[in-house]
Amino acid sequence: MKTLIENIKKLNIDELNNLCKLIREEIINQVSKNGGHLSSNLGVVELSVAIHHLFDLKKNPLIFDVSHQIYAHKILTNRSLENLRQFKGISGFSEPSESEYDFFVAGHASTSISLAVGAAKAFALQKNDNFPIALIGDGSMGCGLAYEALNELGDKKYPSIIILNDNKMSISKPIGAVSKFLSCSLSSPFYQRFKKGVEGMLEYLPNSARFAAKRFEDGFKLLTPAGMFFEEMGLEYIGPIDGYNIEELIKSLKLACNLKKPVLLHVQTIKGYGYSHSQNDEGSWHGVSPFDIKSGKAIKNSNSKSITSIFSDILYELASKDEKIVGVSAAMPSGTGMDKLIKFYPDRFFDVGIAEAHAVTSMAAMSKCGFMPVVAIYSTFLQRAYDSLIHDAAIMNLNMLFAIDRAGIVGNDGKTHQGVFDISYLSCIPNFKICAPINESSLRLLLEYATSKVGLIAIRYARGAFMLDDSFKASLKSHYLINNNSDISFLCFGQEAYKAIKLSDEFNANVIDLVFAKPLDREFLLSLAKSSKKWFIFSSSLKIGGLYSIISAFLQEEKINDIKLVSFEYEDEFITHGDSSVVEESLGLDINSIKEKIKKELN
Repeated sequence: MKTLIENIKKLNIDELNNLCKLIREEIINQVSKNGGHLSSNLGVVELSVAIHHLFDLKKNPLIFDVSHQIYAHKILTNRSLENLRQFKGISGFSEPSESEYDFFVAGHASTSISLAVGAAKAFALQKNDNFPIALIGDGSMGCGLAYEALNELGDKKYPSIIILNDNKMSISKPIGAVSKFLSCSLSSPFYQRFKKGVEGMLEYLPNSARFAAKRFEDGFKLLTPAGMFFEEMGLEYIGPIDGYNIEELIKSLKLACNLKKPVLLHVQTIKGYGYSHSQNDEGSWHGVSPFDIKSGKAIKNSNSKSITSIFSDILYELASKDEKIVGVSAAMPSGTGMDKLIKFYPDRFFDVGIAEAHAVTSMAAMSKCGFMPVVAIYSTFLQRAYDSLIHDAAIMNLNMLFAIDRAGIVGNDGKTHQGVFDISYLSCIPNFKICAPINESSLRLLLEYATSKVGLIAIRYARGAFMLDDSFKASLKSHYLINNNSDISFLCFGQEAYKAIKLSDEFNANVIDLVFAKPLDREFLLSLAKSSKKWFIFSSSLKIGGLYSIISAFLQEEKINDIKLVSFEYEDEFITHGDSSVVEESLGLDINSIKEKIKKELN
């Protein structure tokens, strides 16, 4: 494999096409074993090979947007996918600590053009001829950050190549005007026939006439929406290019390079290309668990119903009874359980694309107009809307529910996706309430309460299924799950309660479901402090700003100084990728490790 990165520039077109075939087979084979992002990677194999064939990426960095399409690049830079997304294996995203060919950590959308502008500025100051290459999808082009970067790039004219990977998909079916204008004229049968006709005519014309015909084609291109738009932004526009024609890709990349200006290269691809089960599928093959290659069926480890699915069903019931309940997803309708509501109530439930801040702010306005918005966004992606949470939701003290999916450790996607910050970044915002369910009945009770217009509420819940069944009490107030009248109390928030219950007999401990991290049930905790002096916190959150910080502040405010407080939360570091149970064990937060830590603390 070492010779691949060294010799790819020497390969001819036929050899490059054969290499693409081998890479595509390797991606399908390895993702079928480990899971990962499949369709996005299959779509850009030829494009990745063409870039590596033409450029020295040590000088001209390739900057990925989201970087969930990086697998071919990893193979081409001498990395095996055999341990992809496994603990201590290679990341599923761009990771500079793995390779000098990975320019920047990436895992969220719409950062690539901004990074490219910064790199281009640096190269200009260093007075070298290097230039950045940014690879961004049409879904990410709906984000505001991309246009903030394009606005400066078009004005300053830094040499750079922006490759727009237009596959008419983001994670699910694309949303918004950006996607529509990219496809409306350039992919139309008329334009494609016109382009082929000009190309055929050029082969038979003398040089002078050929030049005139080519100029006419270029002029016609600027009358199409995409060409006109990007040229008006100050970028040279080349496209659309067939993303599976290696020869055309290389010619177009060479042209973009020789212009020594900011160039947008519009490449049309097909998500999931080359694998019949994933090609043209609207979303289900974006991120996959291990599967059988021949049948395309997932190899399931559990038949338990996911919390996301339960949330979807309960919200559908509530929305069916209350027409004021509305909702939004940010390009993750199926992942957040919103797809069912969008299907049955398309006038009340929306997917706004990869635009989390817009999702929050637009729903804030709907709340002001008397509706009850539900904002369903993964914990890691809600970070992107932080200003909107404060400025547009909290200051107005609106009635809004934030359904925070994938809270806690999410496993194989790793540090860019771990949902561990939400308690810390929400608890400091006035007017926010933060709660977590321990089982299905608890989730139902919290959803019914939150949609009854009681202010700003965030309900956080984990990926996967509930670990506790409905035999455990559900309440809106802090309460005992197990009361042993003990000096030892396990204070639990959400899914982590199952660990506390498993350990309670060994330590004869009380187990308490806090329900709310904010506001704390102060009356209950004051009563507990009189009889129980050793408190252990179980919560899938950061210790800094999490339950430990919140309860420590409570004890200090109440001048209670005889409580021993120990937290089983995450320390001040980013959490790596890998199977969730393996990662927890490495952090000392699996049940056996916690048991030993409790013994040590009690001794």
